[in-house]
Amino acid sequence: MVIQPKVRGFICTNAHPVGCAANVQQQIDHVLAQGPIANGPRRALVIGSSTGYGLASRITAAFGCGADTLGVFFEKEPSERRPATAGWYNTAALHRAARARGLYAEGINGDAFSDEVKDQVVAKLKRELGPVDLVVYSIAAPRRTDPRTGITYTSALKPIGQPFTMRGINTDTLVVEETTVPPASEEEIAHTVKVMGGEDWEWWMERLDKEGLLAPGCKTTAYTYIGKEMTWPLYGHAAIGMAKRDLDRAARAISARLQKIGGECRVSVLKALVTQASSAIPIMPLYISILYKIMKEAGTHEGCIEQIQGLFARQLYGADRELDEEGRFRMDAKELRDEVQAKVKQLWETVTTENVDRLTDLKGYKEEFLRLFGFGIAGVDYGADVDPVVEI
Repeated sequence: MVIQPKVRGFICTNAHPVGCAANVQQQIDHVLAQGPIANGPRRALVIGSSTGYGLASRITAAFGCGADTLGVFFEKEPSERRPATAGWYNTAALHRAARARGLYAEGINGDAFSDEVKDQVVAKLKRELGPVDLVVYSIAAPRRTDPRTGITYTSALKPIGQPFTMRGINTDTLVVEETTVPPASEEEIAHTVKVMGGEDWEWWMERLDKEGLLAPGCKTTAYTYIGKEMTWPLYGHAAIGMAKRDLDRAARAISARLQKIGGECRVSVLKALVTQASSAIPIMPLYISILYKIMKEAGTHEGCIEQIQGLFARQLYGADRELDEEGRFRMDAKELRDEVQAKVKQLWETVTTENVDRLTDLKGYKEEFLRLFGFGIAGVDYGADVDPVVEI
């Protein structure tokens, strides 16, 4: 079939297998070009491994460190009449490339929050790979079913205490408009913590530890975004902000658990990028479009793979560490520079529907969004018939 993008709001409902493979290969090429990462992991488990920062982590572990990797993801399989989700095609391409280099590369497709998937991971590690020395937790999900209670929780992208009126861009109409978000209720805050906090990460590490599947010196990290003044009402004093505090709590608990094996646990704070998760947050498409323009002009822009390769090489396994007061790795320093944020604020207050293309990198935002699904990749013939059925 000929596959063209079908975009609805902040999601693209299909994906291109050849385009996704090309996007993965470009990331692999970047990592290989940076050279080997010294003292990197040998066996890595990446939970949430098929898109965005999780995918970049698995690519960096495999092709930057030579690690055998097991990925956990939740993607729809293809059929002869319907393409798979982008993460399926990304994973298939990564597996092919890693295996061609003689590396172990396997995956488990299912709900990472469930006990069933944890059971499958434990069984597969015991049977095929053994204890891991890196666990990356990169889950971005809107809801979570607690396997111990059966209750399903849904996160809320809302401020705390009072409504927040923000500018944003309607990704369907490309109109710059104001949106008022009501404050979260106590129940919504609690639900957001259950979905986006650190409980599941903590449960994963507890289970792996009890099963003897954490190698001596094992490292683990979970990814987060904090931002600054412009995004603080939705990321700081907000329901998500409470979840981020719980992520820090979980990191401290996991650190205590890892002490006996000489391990390390830290949250990693990354920069704002176009991802499937960030596209769903009302303020982010406009903020990112402005940020991209400023950082590209300054020559400081980085994408997912540049951020993660840098995290591994300089901080997770390197000596050039940037830690904040909470002991988190910081990879967002260039975004948060005072001069960058001042320029973002200036453009933020003057951008309109009429000048948004001139004052922001909306074009780059839209291109990056489509790349997530394998579209707009140079060298790919999007008019050609392709087989949507690809095996992982």
